[in-house]
Amino acid sequence: MKNYRFICLHAFLLGASLAITRAADEVVGPWNLTVLKRAPTMRWLEPTGPIRALLYSSEKFRGEATEVFAFYASPATLGEAKPDGKFPGVILIHGGGGTAFAEWVHLWAKRGYAALAMDLAGSRPPSPVYDPSGNPVRNQANAKETRSRLAHGGPDHGHAEKFDSIGGDVSNHWPYHAAASVIRAHSLLRTFPEVDANHTAVTGISWGGYTTCLVASLDDRFKAAVPVYGCGFLFEGESVQKPSIDKLADQRAAWIQAYDPASLLPRCRVPLLLVNGTNDVHYPLDSYQKTFDVVPGPKQLRIGVKMPHGHSAGWAPQEIGWFIDAACRDGPALPVPGKITTTDATLQLPFTSAIPLRSASLHFTTETGLRSQRSWQALPAAIHAGVITAPKPPAEANTWFIALTDQRGAMVTTAVHFQP
Repeated sequence: MKNYRFICLHAFLLGASLAITRAADEVVGPWNLTVLKRAPTMRWLEPTGPIRALLYSSEKFRGEATEVFAFYASPATLGEAKPDGKFPGVILIHGGGGTAFAEWVHLWAKRGYAALAMDLAGSRPPSPVYDPSGNPVRNQANAKETRSRLAHGGPDHGHAEKFDSIGGDVSNHWPYHAAASVIRAHSLLRTFPEVDANHTAVTGISWGGYTTCLVASLDDRFKAAVPVYGCGFLFEGESVQKPSIDKLADQRAAWIQAYDPASLLPRCRVPLLLVNGTNDVHYPLDSYQKTFDVVPGPKQLRIGVKMPHGHSAGWAPQEIGWFIDAACRDGPALPVPGKITTTDATLQLPFTSAIPLRSASLHFTTETGLRSQRSWQALPAAIHAGVITAPKPPAEANTWFIALTDQRGAMVTTAVHFQP
């Protein structure tokens, strides 16, 4: 009887201990961040060469464990640094129709980073092909037919997986998997011996920018995050995603609460650089500014006039690298605009900049209709003693902002102003 009582007491205490452990887990929405911040199991598929391939474990999908494919490269794998060196890390998130891009990790490895790019559609792209100079050629972009479905891949990234699955098992939701798989990738990258775990960043393009917004709101271990195009408030305005969200009917509010970045970004403290164009049809300018406004932590904007939408266009802006360098390698920061004041004829904008400014300009549109189709105009602004003086926008201008460019070519912008 004594042994029986001891066993019962031991079982009770063990159960209580497990309950306390579970209660201590950090859980946000459907994500258990305590679990996701543990390094996943992984195995190398291509363990040698400039760009290497691996699989790592991720969340269950349809009741089965999954694996995620990723490319990895660093200055050491490229043979451009000593094997025992330490490098800052960066996670790279592709957009819709994309995959893990070998040329993207190569670009960041050449910059001095340990870079990991994963496929978030349950697939594996072809292995890298190199030109005579040792650079990977473009053999993955827009080539879905060359990708193979993983035996244990997670959900594809079509509209059904992104939207229509809401209300069912959370493990069938693409946004849940996407954010979880990125956080797991970060947890894995931080364990690599050559990675400086305290200096890591994340950037993503389009749906990858959307996912970057989620991840930066969930994973506070990043030193910087750069969502390109992707934003929140997809349920409003001219977003091409709005019809898919509206079709969810009684599940619409649940999707917005769980997966629209507008619901998560108010908890973001990771420094953000939000990069977009004035005419983007997928992530309209008014939704983008609303997204910027809800972020309480450090943040900057780079709005390019008629910036094209795509993977290559999305990783091209040099400000992405400079912003991450400032956070992870003590590089010079981007210019920082202050608060605009208005006189009878001008706008006054104080600023700080580690590198002297080269130019400044006022950008505005007077057109109405779809934002993606409006033309923009520009007027030069003067720079003197830490203050930009720009002409006031014309009375008929309905949307405007000021752009600042330093001598290396780094451009940032003020908040976008909308006239009633």
